[in-house]
Formats: sequence, C-alpha cells, structure tokens
Amino acid sequence: MKTICLYFEIHQPIHLKRYRFFDIGTDHYYYDDYENERIISELFERSYRPALQTMLDMIAENDKAFKVAFSISGVSLELIEQYAPEMLDLLGRLAASGCVEFLAEPYSHGLSSLGNTENFIAETKRQAKKIKQLFGQNPKVFRNSSLIYNDEIGATVADMGFKGVMVEGAKHILGWKSPHYIYSCAEDSRLSLILRDYKLSDDIGLRFNDASWSEYPLMADKWLGWVAGLPEGENVVGIMMELAALGYYQPLSSHILDFLRALPKLAKDMGIQFATPSEVLAKNKPVSPLEVIYPVSWNDEERDTSSMLGNGMQREAFNKLYDENIVGRILASRDRRIQQDWDRLQATENFRFMTTKNNGMGNYRGIYDSEYDAFTNYMNILGDFLKRVKDMFPDSVESDELNSLYTQIANMGEELNVKDNEISRLRARLKKLGSPEEEAPAPKEEPKAEPKPKKAEPKPKETKPAAKKEEPKKAKPVAKKPAAKKAAPKAAPKAKPVAKKPVAKKPVAKKAKK
Repeated sequence: MKTICLYFEIHQPIHLKRYRFFDIGTDHYYYDDYENERIISELFERSYRPALQTMLDMIAENDKAFKVAFSISGVSLELIEQYAPEMLDLLGRLAASGCVEFLAEPYSHGLSSLGNTENFIAETKRQAKKIKQLFGQNPKVFRNSSLIYNDEIGATVADMGFKGVMVEGAKHILGWKSPHYIYSCAEDSRLSLILRDYKLSDDIGLRFNDASWSEYPLMADKWLGWVAGLPEGENVVGIMMELAALGYYQPLSSHILDFLRALPKLAKDMGIQFATPSEVLAKNKPVSPLEVIYPVSWNDEERDTSSMLGNGMQREAFNKLYDENIVGRILASRDRRIQQDWDRLQATENFRFMTTKNNGMGNYRGIYDSEYDAFTNYMNILGDFLKRVKDMFPDSVESDELNSLYTQIANMGEELNVKDNEISRLRARLKKLGSPEEEAPAPKEEPKAEPKPKKAEPKPKETKPAAKKEEPKKAKPVAKKPAAKKAAPKAAPKAKPVAKKPVAKKPVAKKAKK
C-alpha cells in the first residue's frame, strides 16, 4: 500500500538588529525585538493557527486516519512561548491525539553538524528534552537543519540512539535509485533513511499558487493520482515542507487548506494511507545502504550547502563561530546569556543572508541591503560575542591539551562537587605540561590538602614509646653544655610565635598520649 509520510518544519530565526563596529564591547544585546514579534505574530495568524486547527479537524473527521509529523527548533519555541503561546496549546492538542509525531533536531537550527560534533550532540539532546517537557514525547526520528545529511552525520545520529533520519532525495545521491524506498546509513546500518520526494513536495510548497505552472490549478485528486501511479513496490512517499507554506508562502486565498483537508478521504478511496515516520520505519525495512559522501540539503536546485557555505564570507563567519577553543569554552560555561546568544547566532539564516547565489526565487535578506551588509553586521555581533567568551575564559594557555585541562579544572571547581583526588590529578598533569602563571600556586597548595598525611596517622603510635624515652634522651645532651644552651633559647621562641613553628610544638606527643 502506498504510504504518505507527511512532515512539516516549524522554524523562524531570531532576527538580529543593526549593530555597528563601535557597539563592540559596549552593547551586548543583539536582537530586533520589534521585528521578531511582528514576524511570529503574523505567521501565527496567517499560517500556523489556521493550518494546525485544520489538521486537528482532519484527525477528528477521518477517525484518526490522518497522520503528520513536526519538528520545531528550540529558538522557535522560545519565540512561540514569548509571542504566540496559544500555538503551544494547539500543538499540545495535536500531540494528545496520538496521530502526531515530534522529531528531534539541533536546538539552534544551525550548522553544528558540520562545525562541531560535541556541540551538535549537546544541542540535539537539549531540543529533545524540550519536546519531552512540552509535548510528552521522546523523539525517535531525527531531522537536521535544512535536512543537511552525510554519512558522518548519520553515524553520529545513530550513536545518539535515533532509529531514523529525514533526508533530501536529491538525484546526485540517488542516481538510478528511487526515493520511495527506505535506505540505511552507509556507515551505520542501525539508522534508516526516509527520503523526501522533492517534486511532489514542491508542487504543494512552492508551485501551488503559481498561475504560470503547467499543472495549475493543482487539485487533491490530481496530486494523489501521481502518488497512486508510482511503480509497484515504491510505497513510501516522503512529503516534507515548511509549515509556513500553508497560508504564508501559499496564501489562504489560494485554498491551500481546502486542498489539504480533501487529502485523507480521497486517499482512503484510492488505497493510500498516511503514517508517521516511526510507523513507516516499523513497517518497512531498508532495501540497501545509501552512500552520501558530501553534505546534501533541501536548499535550492543544487540540494547542497552552497547557499550557506558557498562563498568566502560565509566560510569565514562559520570558521570563527565554530572555532574549537571558542566552542569548548561555551560548552564549559553555565552562563545563561552566553548559551542563549550562542543558540541564536548559529541559525542557518544568518549564513543564507550572506549568499551571493541567485536561486531564481529572490533572495530574502531580512533587514540587510546586500550580502556584504549581512556579513558586516553579523561579524560585528560575533566579534562582541567572542570577546565576552574570551573574557569569561582568558586565553592564557597555548596548547589545546592545556586549554582543555584549564577548562576542566575551572568547571569542576565552580559547578560540580568533584573529589579532591580527581582535581589533584588534573592539576598535576597540567603542571607537567607547563601550566600558566595564574595556575602556578595551585599545585603548591595541593600537598597541604592531600589525603596522604591523613593516611600516615598510624605513625604516632610509634611516638608513644618515643615520648616516654624523651627524658633519658634529653639527659644525654645535658653533658654537652653547648647543646643544653641551644635548647634554652629554642624553648623561648616556641612560646611567642605560635603560628611560625607549629611543627616543633608538642601536640604530636599529646595526640600520642590520647
């Protein structure tokens, strides 16, 4: 039976404000609050609310035969919570229906999968935790920002425990193969791939209201006829697009929601069903591995990352943002503002605004006049952000290993109750490698706090007889008058400077008597 796996992305970046070079070091707030509120409010009224309400109605009208999946970036959830909290109620009702699956993705909707694996894993876990808190689901299927995928990313996703991932069904990775089968990751067969049929998806998301299109107007029965007409055995049809396509990119006046509402009943009559990604993977086994050496995405006709990393400006910004020393310090930091700014600066749109490509559909650049304007503004903000991170963790060490140890020690001392012996081990290793001057006194203090003197407590037992024999020993030096004279002056200072010679005191003998 033909199965439609319908998935919608919900993502809006947090837009940056105009930020001048002279603001660096003085202004640490980077966002255009007015623009962010305007955009999310407009999207909610024109697209999100009517689309989600329509889907709730479709589930009720079709006896739960309609199934759909969503993925929501963490930064978008922050915007929704602040400016459109009603949307969370709609999504919660959809989650409670049992017909909706929520997917995992990077919290920032950024490029961390290409920049830093440790950060990629950390923010994916944070987004999955947020989904669990809001909607009560533990995501089992993953989708990356802009559907970016290659074999290495797939192996990392499999190690995180996900059983499937959504992938763009680009021709240059499929060759003669069809996107209507389930494949497995070439580097880890535990991970299954659900491919996007970009033609059938873009017929709805991009061309639906295009009067110059040869298939205009697109009717539900015509579109489902294309699905039903696929060759025998090609049973999985991945339809993936932004939720904003319903009502925003394709206006409500185009009757896009009427088209959507008509699909479940007509599909049932034509022997076509809807299923969530997890249901698709449960019923369909991979037919073969699919090798993807270079990153693929759903952007532009090239279906690659050239719209985000295709020119020198984008790569320079990317390299500075994901510098290993910077990422290590951010991951070590527990500063909420640093983490929040880090999430918002990673969003893919910040890089797409810098593209010099002409994708034929008009390049949206937000507040910027050109790609150079976008680059300059972003780098000014990034410069201030990096300065704040370096001020928090001074760059006073040279080697990467020293850097890592320095961060570990700072972390352990500030946020965790780590055992003294673990800190001692790290500091000893740091000293051997050549610690910075600021850390030099730390190793010297360690011997005082070491537990080794405590282990030497049984030694005072030997002092018991020694204490008793002290009197005859003192009798021997009596014959040596000079020795007796030296003992007299030594006894006088012992009483005066109590703090100077605690070792020479007789508390040891007292402890022995106890």
